[in-house]
Amino acid sequence: MTDEDAETHLLHGYVKWFDPTKGFGFIVSDETQTDVLLHANVLRNFGQGSIADGTRISVRVLNTQRGVQAIEVLSIEPPEGESFTFGSETGQMARDEVLALSAEPARVKWFDKVKGFGFANVFGKSEDVFIHVEVLRLSGFADLITGEAVALRIVDGKRGRMAVQVVPWETVARDKA
Repeated sequence: MTDEDAETHLLHGYVKWFDPTKGFGFIVSDETQTDVLLHANVLRNFGQGSIADGTRISVRVLNTQRGVQAIEVLSIEPPEGESFTFGSETGQMARDEVLALSAEPARVKWFDKVKGFGFANVFGKSEDVFIHVEVLRLSGFADLITGEAVALRIVDGKRGRMAVQVVPWETVARDKA
């Protein structure tokens, strides 16, 4: 029997850790407290290049000779109960206010995790959109890669447009469907 013939099942849990440089990480299952391998390719197929530790995730898994492995990401839920605070720029926004904003397709211009920020460009618009590392973490991402396609929920700040949430690229397609 091949892995393709094996039975898969749905699993819910949270990301224990994920290292985009190594190309993998682990999920802890709610149901079994078992570690589940999450490979970077499986995450990329969902439309994300990274994922923050502690992020809620639902995956389809397969039991293999090497252990339980995620084969498909079904949903990712950023940390709950945390509001978005942007200092004097925009004040504090509740999660429902953020989710009410439309997600705009964008491409990452650059992002430096050490500096704690970066910029992206929304398709068809010339101005840069500021992305803070804390917004990235609250959105369930650990890092962004130059050229990565994402969708951004954006507000106008005193110094220009700024992201209040980063979501997978496929979110734009799902929202329009």
